[in-house]
Amino acid sequence: MILIDTDVLIEILDKHSDLGRVLSEKVMASGEKFCTSVINLHEILYGYIRLSKSADETLVLPVLDYTKADALLSSELEASVEGRESIEIRSDAMIAAIAINNDCKLLTNNRKDFANFKGLEFF
Repeated sequence: MILIDTDVLIEILDKHSDLGRVLSEKVMASGEKFCTSVINLHEILYGYIRLSKSADETLVLPVLDYTKADALLSSELEASVEGRESIEIRSDAMIAAIAINNDCKLLTNNRKDFANFKGLEFF
């Protein structure tokens, strides 16, 4: 399964984005199921609310929840890279944990933000 990160979702949902079209075609051509995480959903919905846009299209995506197992793993992942990262890593660690615990490959345009999380696979 492919877990789609917020930055990719933004591109895919932007009907005028060539990158979004290419990424969407890549996911569909893979034949794999796809989803996003509840963390990514929050980020997308927050953006829609700020822009007073409808979130209807986003709400049909399959969404993986954040569980106790994810909380444990994301805490470990965050602690393992703390001090080496210059940006906020908490939500990235949470997304990485959800992907790892659900055997998902992460599709993101921000690989560098996730590169130090051991066990995470990319699509």
